Amino acid sequence: MNTYKKLCLTISVLFCLVLVVNAEELPQNTSTKHPDYACMFLGEDKCETFNRKMFNFNTKLNKYVIKPVDILWASIMPKYGMDRIRGIYKNIEFPKRVVSSLIQKDFKGSGRETLRFLTNSTLGLAGMFDPAKTLFHLEPVDENMEQALTRCKCNQGRYLVMPVINGATPRGLCGKALDTALNPTCYIGTPILALIKLGFTINETSYMQPLADMIQSNYADPYDIAKKLYGIENHIKAQNLDRESVIQEHENVLNNSQEFVNNDAQSDEIELRAGDKTFDPDKISYTDLLRDGITKESYLLKHSKPKADIILENYNAQTPSIDAMRTALFNLPGINDSIWTDLSVWNRSFAHKIRTSSVKTYDNSENYKFRYILQKDKKSPLAIIFPSIGEGIKSNHSVVFAKLFYDLGYSVVIEGSSFNWEFVKSMPKGYTPGLPKQDAKELGIITANIIKQLQEKYNCEFNNKVVLGTSFGALTSLFLADSEYKQNTLGQCKFISINPPIELIYAMKVVDKQNDEWQKDPNNLKDRVALTSAKILNLWNKKDSKDFKIETLPFSDYEAKLITSFIMHQKLSDLVFAIEQIPNNKQTDFYKEINNMNYGDYLKKYILGDSLLAYDDVNYDTSLYSISNYLENNDNYKIYHSLDDYLVNSQQLNILKKYTGNKSVFLNNGSHLGYMYREEFINDLKNELSLK
Repeated sequence: MNTYKKLCLTISVLFCLVLVVNAEELPQNTSTKHPDYACMFLGEDKCETFNRKMFNFNTKLNKYVIKPVDILWASIMPKYGMDRIRGIYKNIEFPKRVVSSLIQKDFKGSGRETLRFLTNSTLGLAGMFDPAKTLFHLEPVDENMEQALTRCKCNQGRYLVMPVINGATPRGLCGKALDTALNPTCYIGTPILALIKLGFTINETSYMQPLADMIQSNYADPYDIAKKLYGIENHIKAQNLDRESVIQEHENVLNNSQEFVNNDAQSDEIELRAGDKTFDPDKISYTDLLRDGITKESYLLKHSKPKADIILENYNAQTPSIDAMRTALFNLPGINDSIWTDLSVWNRSFAHKIRTSSVKTYDNSENYKFRYILQKDKKSPLAIIFPSIGEGIKSNHSVVFAKLFYDLGYSVVIEGSSFNWEFVKSMPKGYTPGLPKQDAKELGIITANIIKQLQEKYNCEFNNKVVLGTSFGALTSLFLADSEYKQNTLGQCKFISINPPIELIYAMKVVDKQNDEWQKDPNNLKDRVALTSAKILNLWNKKDSKDFKIETLPFSDYEAKLITSFIMHQKLSDLVFAIEQIPNNKQTDFYKEINNMNYGDYLKKYILGDSLLAYDDVNYDTSLYSISNYLENNDNYKIYHSLDDYLVNSQQLNILKKYTGNKSVFLNNGSHLGYMYREEFINDLKNELSLK
């Protein structure tokens, strides 16, 4: 390295150290209805205007410069080759990991890292393979110099977005500078070695593109979600929560320091879930009830749990909140099978065969985006998928359902939820989703336009159609079915509804109740959020291993509710961001307001408005009771529900069964969508959709 480069690096390190040492830790703000995670982990965003402009610059730089290079590289080098190159680069970065471990006085970790380096450098052919892990069970730990600075009690400082670097703090920048100084590839003097270094860099940035694409395409305000994710991940690294031993140690400390732990974890659930399993109708004194004006029929309707139509053997149920998270296990083989990465133009996996298009619905509004994959048979039936609340067209569940349909001979169209920010942008200004009847009407118009566009473009005709929806999408699909029952516009259709909220406002209240769960332990909220996030990352890192198997999820009921509330509030935040047309290139007070808004507040502000007397009407109109005539008099639908879904109760399930009879299928476990990965459900759904 020449003298000029050394001088620049030294100045950068000293500048960052000055910022780190003088930076102050900022107080956490937990006085709102929903915690501000960005502020909690990164402090107040004093440089927001600059940060947003720099973030948008980096986004364009990535789109027009970095990503095209990464696509070219990923189309030259197969996934296997990229993984080998990454292994070599990780192995070369050994100095920063061992020095960081030594500064943290983690002598056991530094010793393990040294053994890993020696093993992988020899048996692993310079790091192309990882025999240290596969043969000797020496697990890798990705240490860096920022973790060492944290150990030295350096504060992180203000959140900054720098050119190329989308998220950083002064401590983080200082850590990166020290990482660079400890990276042997920086001390390169020949053009050939410089090209090798460039190849390593391009290979690494290629692995970041899927995350960048997810942030840009799934969220209304990519800057905000990127800031939250950076803050949480950075805290996990700084506290070494990416190690299972540290996770267990922190969990023990937190649980021992709190009286509540989770002793009453299920007390609130029983009130809101589908009845009490210990209920025995033969032990009830109906004579006493009659004295109070309560009939036997009305009492049983409210308190007795319906019978299950499908029994999930050995489900190992935990709590409804935890079981609902098993929806992440829903998958099918062959969706992403390819020797090429997601970026490659040669990737021909099923997921990459799904095309994206758009259709115009209203003038002065954006085109509505949708995805589709067609069979070669021009007369194949068509499946239309409505995902869960807030999900867009890239919902993972939608892709899995698309694979299931496609394998059965269907062409498939994937639409987004009507309670999604992209849907709002395709509607006239001022449109506020949340009324299923109104949303179903708009989705019906959009679906008809999509079908017309595809039929004209590919000279085909979809005679038979199936509409499948999950959660809020399931509710919307049934309202669309009712609309089609009254005035058919889509032709012959069948409707599959999976876990629809029976009373939408009741379900919103349950979601808001879960969102309040963090208030049980506000003093330790930051540590609990970080711990829960670390567990998620741990599971994610293990999912590709051959022996990976989950029988129960490693979360407490409290942690499951933290995860659910984060996801649900983010969806609400994105929606309101789009409704209010908040600019994403300058400072905004929007998040101070949205963190004080829950789904009940959304109902009051955007659905009810000033007419509070309309509450009962809206409560009825947004429930399945309002379409009971369709449910009782038609058989072109099927509903799947679970008896322990926390978004419904026993009375609602009993009424639904009364309306629908055998057109509703109840499962004994699985909570809200947490049974979709089970063969019992998948096989029953396949039989329902079979074209034979």
